[in-house]
Amino acid sequence: MHREGHLEDVYWALRIGLGSTAFLAGLDKFTNLLTHWEKYLAPQVREQLPVSEKTFMYGVGVIEMLVGLGMLTNQTKLASYAASAWLLGIAGNLVLNGDYDIAVRDANMALAAYALARSEGSRKTAAEYEYSGEDTGLESAA
Repeated sequence: MHREGHLEDVYWALRIGLGSTAFLAGLDKFTNLLTHWEKYLAPQVREQLPVSEKTFMYGVGVIEMLVGLGMLTNQTKLASYAASAWLLGIAGNLVLNGDYDIAVRDANMALAAYALARSEGSRKTAAEYEYSGEDTGLESAA
């Protein structure tokens, strides 16, 4: 199999995995089936909220669902960059809350979302070269 086939597999694994995780985590902000999300808010964040913790989490859920849908549809690059920044913000909050293990996981997910955004750009560039008949160099790298 050519290298571009492997890269395509990685791209789709990241896109489906990260997009569905973001969407489902956002949806769970309304049900708390996976966890009670408010417990992860750092005290410094809680003190600054202009709304209740529950209302704040509803807003977080809406944003996460939109980002997840964006990653799964035609806004993959933009949504992946947004997810990367969002996850770094969440990791910062988790550090303030003392949840270091979860912060590390979210920081790694932020890196994966960044990689997805960057690969989306590379895929489009490779497709443009393929359409124009130019050599992308991917075939010789296999």
